[in-house]
Amino acid sequence: MPAKTLMTFEPAPNVSQLLGAVLTGWVAGVALQLGQASLFLSAGYAALTAVTLVLSAVMVYCKASIRHFGVALVAAGVLSAGLSFGLTGLRASAFDNTALNPALEGKDIVVTGEVHAMPQFGEDGVRFRLAVESAFLNGQVVSLPPHIYLGWYSGFGTRPTPSRATPERTDTSIDSAETADSPEFLLELQRQPQQLWAGERWQMTVRLKAPHGNSNPHGFDYELWLWEQHVQATGYVRAGARDIPPKKLATTRSHPFERARQAVREAIFKQVDDRQLAGVLAALVVGDQHAIERADWEVFRATGVAHLMSISGLHITMFAWAASHLLAWLWRRSAKFTPVLCLFCPANTAGALGGLLLATLYALFSGWGIPAQRTIWMLMAVVVLRQSGKQWPWPMVWLLAMAVVVTLDPWALMQAGFWLSFVAVGVLFAAGPPQGEHPPLGGSKPHTALLRFAKEQWTVTLALTPLSLLLFNQVSLVGLLGNAVAIPWVTLLVTPLAMLGTFWSPVWDAAAQSVRGLVWFLQLLASWPLASVSVAAAPLWCAAAGVLGGVLLATRLPWHLRLLGVPLMLPVLLWQPVRPATGQFDVLGTDVGQGNALLVRTAHHSLVYDTGPRFSGESDAGQRVLVPLLRAMGERIDMLLLSHRDLDHIGGAPAVLAMQPQATLLSSIEDGHPLQRIRASTRCVAGQHWRWDGVDFEVLHPRATDYGAGYKSNAMSCVLRISNGMQTALLAGDLEAGQELQLVNDSVLREKLKADFLLVPHHGSKTSSSAVFLDQVRPQFALAQAGYRNRFGHPVGSVLARYSERGIQVVTSPVCGAALWRSEQPSSILCQRQLSLRYWHHRPEAPP
Repeated sequence: MPAKTLMTFEPAPNVSQLLGAVLTGWVAGVALQLGQASLFLSAGYAALTAVTLVLSAVMVYCKASIRHFGVALVAAGVLSAGLSFGLTGLRASAFDNTALNPALEGKDIVVTGEVHAMPQFGEDGVRFRLAVESAFLNGQVVSLPPHIYLGWYSGFGTRPTPSRATPERTDTSIDSAETADSPEFLLELQRQPQQLWAGERWQMTVRLKAPHGNSNPHGFDYELWLWEQHVQATGYVRAGARDIPPKKLATTRSHPFERARQAVREAIFKQVDDRQLAGVLAALVVGDQHAIERADWEVFRATGVAHLMSISGLHITMFAWAASHLLAWLWRRSAKFTPVLCLFCPANTAGALGGLLLATLYALFSGWGIPAQRTIWMLMAVVVLRQSGKQWPWPMVWLLAMAVVVTLDPWALMQAGFWLSFVAVGVLFAAGPPQGEHPPLGGSKPHTALLRFAKEQWTVTLALTPLSLLLFNQVSLVGLLGNAVAIPWVTLLVTPLAMLGTFWSPVWDAAAQSVRGLVWFLQLLASWPLASVSVAAAPLWCAAAGVLGGVLLATRLPWHLRLLGVPLMLPVLLWQPVRPATGQFDVLGTDVGQGNALLVRTAHHSLVYDTGPRFSGESDAGQRVLVPLLRAMGERIDMLLLSHRDLDHIGGAPAVLAMQPQATLLSSIEDGHPLQRIRASTRCVAGQHWRWDGVDFEVLHPRATDYGAGYKSNAMSCVLRISNGMQTALLAGDLEAGQELQLVNDSVLREKLKADFLLVPHHGSKTSSSAVFLDQVRPQFALAQAGYRNRFGHPVGSVLARYSERGIQVVTSPVCGAALWRSEQPSSILCQRQLSLRYWHHRPEAPP
């Protein structure tokens, strides 16, 4: 239907307001249910659902008797919220009932199943989802969750068979727990993984565990990601020399979209020699964001164009627009040969419906991500309403699309992309011309379209800046310029060429060259001083005020009203986290799996003690945990102290040093260590002492004579004592019994060992935490940083027994997550896993 004949349908005010209340209540009810720490019984959700349905029916029947319309609005919103709360709870309860039986963790289980989705290849092997058909333990049938997530590892440091570059793990990908915590992962050289394809049936022996990820402030929620993927167990394939080899049983015709995506992805990497460019093309064509290398992601984020390097709503909208115009043109042309088609269906209608269908297929082919879903539902609502000759007010369309998305995927509300997408669309609606004044598609002059595009880009950038700071604690100052070039470049050049390559592969070479030019430009922007800025994570009230201020500035209100948004944005921009008072300090033991990484803060100074493990050549605890944490806390550290050279203590050091160029490096690593090329290190030696803000720091070990004596790395651990004269923390690295005895026998150092807080030496190894050492230290709390079900069994039972005999409370990372101890409140420890607990989070039992 031509744009000029389109009617704007304004529902009756009462109907419009009731619909708005129902949709708003529906989304609010889902959000309220997602805030639950624990699920109710299924019967409770069922009863709530039944009651709200009955009351809703009564309300509809008695609508004429309701005298106060305001009461009706509130009732409609509350009943809608109650119904969505109950239905979401029922869905969550049903899924929770499929959880892995804890008795099956760590057992060798023979599983037969089907590869459910496109596998992801990395330098250490391949990861894939398996739809379980049958499972046997010692010949007996056992019940497993319907879907499990597996890694088939080739052995640490060896590359798998596929020639593809190592995919980078993004915020919606694989957590460190899948590598560092996998039992025997570093001990056995596994059989080389074979090329897996979606739809294949396999039989293999696996070891499973409950979904468990790291729990840190402002960190990625790996357990929520698994929940959204319908995964209730993770594990790895037993493919060692003494295991029964995995066996492919058949190739099925199921999951055709996933097989097609994988075939196109492999064809791209076969055609394009440059792995970096091929990864970007794979992300744009099949939605494989894991194929983009980490260095490229950093450039894209710094320049504000990361949203373009995946199948975003913009890509799908442009695809639908182009497809609808092409189909409408072809439909009209068909009238020259036969008028039947145009008589059966108008060209504009055929184009709109066909464009929507093709856009839906494109979204499915790209992996059906949240931005794709949101766009399809939005397009569907607009197309249906337009073809009916009516057009609802934009808030109704916006709310309807949101309600549909959260109905199909309630946990999408927890994703940053959901809020970025919907806020951006809502701002464009609110800041655009009044409804009915939009020019018809293709009817604008080029310069007018360019000006409108620039205005819209500025509007969205302004409105989303506070939201980006809230979600990522970082915003690009060159994002406006970067997007001004990247959006048309990617949308009109790179993506069409990349899509055409699926029909004739040589076109991918041209697409790769276009990506090369764009990457060069973005790298230039990213190299500018202050290309991006980071701010500390603000509390929710600050963030809400900032988002409201950004939206207010972007609306069509008079300028004297729009300028009120400026003071609303100031709290989120200027917020500074509360630090310890002068003379006080706190210690935050982060959750990095099997490794040490702690942050020590005084009133004006900060120190990082160890940086956690390296998980693979492309992933480490620095990049995964510490860098986001330090950014969110607004930390500018003064010193990085690395206790010793073991990889579970220094794996994240390069990322932290790159982020904190001002930090001095203190460690026991040898002069020829690769880290020395990044930043020259000062040796830690017993007797070193400094004072920050009324708090004393002193190195107790190793002695100067220990260097060059040929000791093992653990024996060279830098032991740091932190004290304000009343409370003391002792960080002992991987100190072993021999060095513990040495400290106890030293008449000068013995009294300095007494502490309130102790970092358990060597993660609770049986070679540490000797009785004589614990008798001297006598802490109230001891933190054991170790991975869930780690292959060493840390902390071991005999060591825990020694702590228990002395009344020392041991806190472990798998149970507590990140642990915060404060000298101002020395009698308590705050556990992140308890503070942020939601019903989808794993609840491991505390060690006896």
